[in-house]
Amino acid sequence: MIYVIDDDFDVLKSLRFLLETEGFDVRTYRSATALLGSRVRHEADCLIVDYKMAGIDGLELAQRLRDLDITTPIVLITGYADESLPAKASSAGVRQVLRKPDLGDSLLASVRNVMDPSSPAG
Repeated sequence: MIYVIDDDFDVLKSLRFLLETEGFDVRTYRSATALLGSRVRHEADCLIVDYKMAGIDGLELAQRLRDLDITTPIVLITGYADESLPAKASSAGVRQVLRKPDLGDSLLASVRNVMDPSSPAG
């Protein structure tokens, strides 16, 4: 099960379609608060989290999940150019940072890689 957390409905819809087309089960959330309030957050095999969201941003969500001992792999997606983001993300327990314009095949490869790091990405 992959959870996608993004406050942009069109992005959620797009990512759900992409991932379900590849055979993944997907659950979407429109905010970090919605995910944190859910009882099923431990069921995810991978989280795809938007960096910039209203309220709790993606890095803060990642840190809160780690503080709750939830070690689910996280792929952070962003439309913002920030050279310091990969380092900040890594310290929050994020495994991969992707730019939104570069999603698609790179997202699928990243999801497969973080879900099974022993297999080659791609």
